[in-house]
Amino acid sequence: MPQFFYTAVSHQGQRTSGIKEAANSSELAKLLREEGFILTSVKAAQKDYSDNSTFKRISGIFRIFGRISLAEKMLFARHLSVMVKAGFSLNKALQVLAAQTKNSRFAKIIADLEESVRKGNSFGDSLTKYPDVFSDLFVNMVRVGETSGSLDENLNLLAIQMKKDYTLLSKVKGAMMYPAVILVAMIGVGVAMMVFVMPKLMAVFTELNVPLPLATQVILNISKFLSENWLPVLIVLIAVIVSTRIFLRTKQGKIVEDKLILKMPIFGNISKKVNSARMARTFSSLIESGVSIVRTLEITSGTLTNVFFQRSLLEAAKEVQKGEPLSAILAKFSDLYPPLVTQMIQVGEETGTLGDITKRLAEFHEEEVANITKNLSSIIEPILMVIIGAAVGFFAISMIQPMYSMMNSL
Repeated sequence: MPQFFYTAVSHQGQRTSGIKEAANSSELAKLLREEGFILTSVKAAQKDYSDNSTFKRISGIFRIFGRISLAEKMLFARHLSVMVKAGFSLNKALQVLAAQTKNSRFAKIIADLEESVRKGNSFGDSLTKYPDVFSDLFVNMVRVGETSGSLDENLNLLAIQMKKDYTLLSKVKGAMMYPAVILVAMIGVGVAMMVFVMPKLMAVFTELNVPLPLATQVILNISKFLSENWLPVLIVLIAVIVSTRIFLRTKQGKIVEDKLILKMPIFGNISKKVNSARMARTFSSLIESGVSIVRTLEITSGTLTNVFFQRSLLEAAKEVQKGEPLSAILAKFSDLYPPLVTQMIQVGEETGTLGDITKRLAEFHEEEVANITKNLSSIIEPILMVIIGAAVGFFAISMIQPMYSMMNSL
């Protein structure tokens, strides 16, 4: 039976909204009248194909098109926090959010959460049904909020955490965009010259029977090979790109990728600061919400993007469980964490203000990342100009030199 999102009003003026099953909108209006409500608006909910195995396979392939962004989850946590704090029941708040959410997949998930909570399940347990949407951090902070009676505060902390993550990642991606566009354009121009321009020059040089320097011969031979074998070259190139992407998704590939990033002159420093900032921010949020330090380290490790940072926190969780101080454990990973991190964590351990200290540490690293990414274009631009100038100069000299030789022979 189809489901409908609806809003209705009682004879006393009380408004309500939610999801109901009915044969059609007329049947829905009849059901609501029996409950003392008048239907004011109705919208068909997305049909549930969860029992259709064919649909499951297709939806798995195209799930990326229904991706739920970090910004959408941030707004969900923030709005839910405000509504719970204002006195809405959790069921009512979820019903309203399901009706208001534009992303159809997310709206369906929120509606399922509301149904699960209405059946008596805890909100935290209901969230675990969607591990691809709600992280361990989200689930554990909700569980702690439900247990301590501070769900609205923990949801607000989650919204702040996700906003900081979103801002941090946006700055890094924005800073990387400029050099990426320049490099792609440079490669595109180089390939176009090799395939379309060089063969014409090669025909001129062949006709004039001019002796060619080694650099010119190399360029013309590469151009000839690319123009005559462009299809096999394209197939090989695509195969290499696909194979590389597949390899990087494996455990070993992830290790290789993260190690290379950490070794790179500029981007290695950015990666360390981004992971340090996310570690400190997540750690602070979990500690302040009442999660144990061991569990905090385990959850935080799953939110980091670099496998070496993940391993360091998992090892720290084991050692802390044995009674070792966190600052001493992280000090062993001096290639990942600068002395400032371990020193501030040590102060937090000694003064009992670890949550506040790590929050300040997160703010410090986030500001550093902002400053680095702000100046990244001015740092990389001269390097790119030198590379582009060298490439253009090499091509120009290789093409002009035979012409000078021809002029001298006249």
